Formats: sequence, C-alpha cells, structure tokens
Amino acid sequence: MSSIESGMSADLSRRAAGIRLAIFDVDGVLTDGRLFFMPDGTEFKSFNTLDGHGIKMLMASGVEVAIISGRKSPLVENRAANLGIKHLIQGREDKLNALAELREILPFELEQIAFLGDDLPDLPVMRRVGLGVAVATADSFVREQAHCVTRAAGGAGAAREFCEMIMGAQGTLGKAREAYL
Repeated sequence: MSSIESGMSADLSRRAAGIRLAIFDVDGVLTDGRLFFMPDGTEFKSFNTLDGHGIKMLMASGVEVAIISGRKSPLVENRAANLGIKHLIQGREDKLNALAELREILPFELEQIAFLGDDLPDLPVMRRVGLGVAVATADSFVREQAHCVTRAAGGAGAAREFCEMIMGAQGTLGKAREAYL
C-alpha cells in the first residue's frame, strides 16, 4: 500500500492507466460517513462539490462510473442523477455480487476496474479489482489492504483525488484542466 501523496509508483501508475470503470462507495467515501436523521426519519447527507466535479471530469475523459452502496437512499439516487451516473446499485452489503451484476452490463476485465472504499464491506471488491483505493479516513485494516490511500478524507476531496489520479495516469487530466483556462 502506498500513499498518493508520495507520488505514484510505476505499478500504481500502470494500474491507473488501464482503468475503464471507476466504482465508488457512498457513506465514508462520497460523504464523510456521518448519517443525519430528523425526528420524522428524514435523512440528510453532505456531498462535496469538488468530488462531484472530479467525477464529471472522469466521465468526460471516457471512464465509466458506478456506485455500489450498502445502504439505500433516495439522496444517493438524486446525487447520482445530478452527476449523470447511470450505474447505481444500492442496498447491497454483498458488494462482490453487485460487482458481478455490474460486469454483466459493463463487461470490463477486473484489471480495468478501480474501486474507492473505506470499510470492511468494500474489501472483497477492493482486493479483486485492478486498483483498490482507500480514503484517508478508512478503517486501518482497509487502508493496509488497498493499493494506495488518498490524502483527503472521505467526503472531503478523496473522490476528486481518486479521479485525478486515474486521469493523470491516462494523460487526460491536463486537457480537462486546460478547458477552464
């Protein structure tokens, strides 16, 4: 396991360069992991706009994006729709089976898939795909098992960092940034 902060090793760069599908967990990855409930049961989540724009840039670069989440929430459906993410699997603790279902729709080789996670239910997928990345705030055992760990925390730039790492290795990050100059 290495840190993205320390720069990409040749192995990490090779892994990221071949990615064609990036999968994100939600709670603790696209959010900070806290769950907010009102007395009437209404749920709130906080998503980071930098992460969202990173996901949009990654999709624009030609990488497919999906979400696999153990919890089911209409808020996640709304966020996925807002970002243009077409592949959303929710309410699935068995994320390995969810990955298999996703691969029936998007038949990429495991080496062409990256996953960004934070907790033990993410490990079966993280350990099988070509690039398994943990957010800085992930469970310590999960961080040890990952190919690398983001500098940023879940819900606070980790997804953007993950997207930019892939785009950087694929040579598309510079072009994406130049569009704003």
